[in-house]
Amino acid sequence: MTERTKRLSCVDCGIMKCGSGKGEYPDFCPTGELSEKDKARLIDLYTEDAENSKVAIAAAETEFENYCCMTRVEETIEFAGKIGAEKIGIATCIGLIRESRTLASLLRKHDFEVVSAVCKVGHISKKQIGFDRVSDKIGSIMCDPILQAEIMNREKTDLNIVMGLCVGHDSLFYKYAEGLTTTLVTKDRVTGHNPAAPLYLRDSYYKNL
Repeated sequence: MTERTKRLSCVDCGIMKCGSGKGEYPDFCPTGELSEKDKARLIDLYTEDAENSKVAIAAAETEFENYCCMTRVEETIEFAGKIGAEKIGIATCIGLIRESRTLASLLRKHDFEVVSAVCKVGHISKKQIGFDRVSDKIGSIMCDPILQAEIMNREKTDLNIVMGLCVGHDSLFYKYAEGLTTTLVTKDRVTGHNPAAPLYLRDSYYKNL
């Protein structure tokens, strides 16, 4: 085991004082290492920046008012309303186009303007970016999250919703999207888009992990 894999962080903590207020901070705890100056800087980022303040309070209100009562879809609509969003972008995997159409319908019923971009937009071949391994099962047209982000940027969306973009493609979308972005669906074809399932079932069905 290398020193890198031995490094302790939050997942190795059994105390979680940051959430409970009980116990002592472990030696490796980033909260325990936080100086009063750093804490003041963070508070300023949430209070002095108007957008940060609006988003943080809207998120806190959405959680407080609907904890374990609303689905993620409902919470997303609620959150969008609280931040005053009017135009919402949907960056969707082509395999989730039906779900994205349903989402768009729901958003429009709540008076939001919807802009959508499917992952295959632009119709660029994978070979054009240097990837020669193609199959009939997957197809030869690449996903283009950068163009999806550029479309949202051009439309000046107030909030973007990611719908099942592939691992890595979602990373590029987040990197290039200028507007605030949240994720509604995280793709996992094997588990019916429930990527936490292997973590819950690590000692049984997914023991092979």
